[in-house]
Amino acid sequence: MTTILDTIVEKKREQVAAREAECPMAELESRLADAPAVRGFVDAIRQSHDVALIAEIKKASPSAGVIREDFEPVELATTYAEAGATCLSCLTDEPFFQGRLEDLVSIRERVERPVLRKDFLLERYQLLEARVAGADAVLLIAECLERGQLRDLYRAAGELGLDVLLEIYEPENLERALELDPPLLGINNRNLKTFETDLGHTLRLGADLPETTMLVAESGIRSRRDVEFLAAGGVQAILVGETLMRAESVAEKTRELVGVPRG
Repeated sequence: MTTILDTIVEKKREQVAAREAECPMAELESRLADAPAVRGFVDAIRQSHDVALIAEIKKASPSAGVIREDFEPVELATTYAEAGATCLSCLTDEPFFQGRLEDLVSIRERVERPVLRKDFLLERYQLLEARVAGADAVLLIAECLERGQLRDLYRAAGELGLDVLLEIYEPENLERALELDPPLLGINNRNLKTFETDLGHTLRLGADLPETTMLVAESGIRSRRDVEFLAAGGVQAILVGETLMRAESVAEKTRELVGVPRG
């Protein structure tokens, strides 16, 4: 049975091939010298005494459609930073999430918080794009990548100076994720077949992580009570997008989710 993730990955391969035809890898490589210095995404989370909020700039999703009509990426990023978010996440997938890499460039130029490129990264070319655009970190999703691909992209990101948020959903991917000794392990609480969310999924799957790996909960986080529940289970950071994007006051909702002490 084909899942939405399968469809996204197939489309992404086509998109990357088209982008590379337009701007060859050698051209991106030549731009690296002018890329802005990376800011420590992992360090920012590690230094937080509270559950760190990675606040996401996200216009739409395949399941929900357009989430926020008045979508101003830099304004949102500024609001997040002023309200206490530790880091930012910028969705750059266009076909399914209506994101743009140009949004990340604009955010990087105007806001001081470390920013993650949130996309479906399958090729080194996309890592180069991220680094040239000014990303401080990238998301790698284990469900999209075979063991060797995941290892190679993880190492390539490090060579470019990019931090990695390594994401899993399925329990069988935990072992190969931990083989890389990642500083950050994100566990997605959303079942990509049913789209249901279960916050307990993060706590069950992340119960026995090594001390060197910080646990990040993703998806389904809607309230301060949710953050407190996750903190009590050992979560050190949360990635929140849709809840913030749907809020009448983005600033108030952001302030609600920050300041929860780690358990």
